[in-house]
Amino acid sequence: MRSFALVCAMCCAIAFPAAAAPIVIKFSHVVAPDTPKGKAAEKFRELAQKYTRGAVTVEVYPNSQLFKDREELEALQRGVVQMLAPSTSKFGPLGVREFELFDLPYLFPDRETVDRVTDGEIGRRLHERLESRGVKGLAYWDNGFKQFSANRPLRTLRDFRGLRMRIQSSKVLEAMIRELGAAPQVMAFSEVYTALQQGVVDGTENPVSNLYTQKMHEVQKHLTISDHGYLVYAVVTNKKFWEELPAKVREQLERAMQEATAYERDIAARENEQALAAVRAAGRTEIYLLPAAERRRWREALLPVHRKFERMVGRDNLEAIYRVAAEVEAGRGRKQ
Repeated sequence: MRSFALVCAMCCAIAFPAAAAPIVIKFSHVVAPDTPKGKAAEKFRELAQKYTRGAVTVEVYPNSQLFKDREELEALQRGVVQMLAPSTSKFGPLGVREFELFDLPYLFPDRETVDRVTDGEIGRRLHERLESRGVKGLAYWDNGFKQFSANRPLRTLRDFRGLRMRIQSSKVLEAMIRELGAAPQVMAFSEVYTALQQGVVDGTENPVSNLYTQKMHEVQKHLTISDHGYLVYAVVTNKKFWEELPAKVREQLERAMQEATAYERDIAARENEQALAAVRAAGRTEIYLLPAAERRRWREALLPVHRKFERMVGRDNLEAIYRVAAEVEAGRGRKQ
């Protein structure tokens, strides 16, 4: 009887094989879950589950739970995590300095120009440059314009003199801060709040949603809406991991990423507007909108940074972006 039961069990196992374990993608990032990037990572997780019908499980680790800024790309290359969405500044230390073109001050006059650049030939070419490092580019997300904050008003160029400003690891950002007369301090994003609180640094630059979700407005008395830079993220995966996925699964994940990207871009501007309203309502930070005339002065003062790095980021890339911006502006004029 016991033998008969064993035979039946073996037959059932042959007829109904156990379901394969799901493919696990660890998606690590350094910002809060309620930022545009954090929400988009969650959206990708949901869509990946849906389109692969459970064949893929995405585990999202926000707020530097697994790795800090400088560690995450190395972890991706080693296959410890399978997906990241670092800012484009992070690829300079990896040896792909062209990505730092996104750090150039006052390069992008509007979001449409950014989208045309990242979705066009420049964006594709930059992604291809990562492949020799074992990294594959999947998409570009963004978090809109960056603003300066500090514990003293930043209303003119002179106001930056002597300040210690936190930046990401980027030669371009370092040069920009020095051009303003301040001292750049490279620091992991997860350490910025404490550094501001303790006076290790005096100020920083961020989209407002990052400033608000990390509670930096609690330790920054002044925020200047300068729109001096644009924060772009490159969503990347481990190249070997991606190429070893079944073709059908890759198709399903590409669909999920495409939809998550559209979602992220749709919410980014709205999230920053809401964060600015929340900072204003908190009443702890004075908000200053940089007048157009002063903004022109800032832009003119920082244009030497473009010239200094045109060889590093690619003069052809830089000139192509200038052309795109001019085309967008001309198109806007025709509509009016």
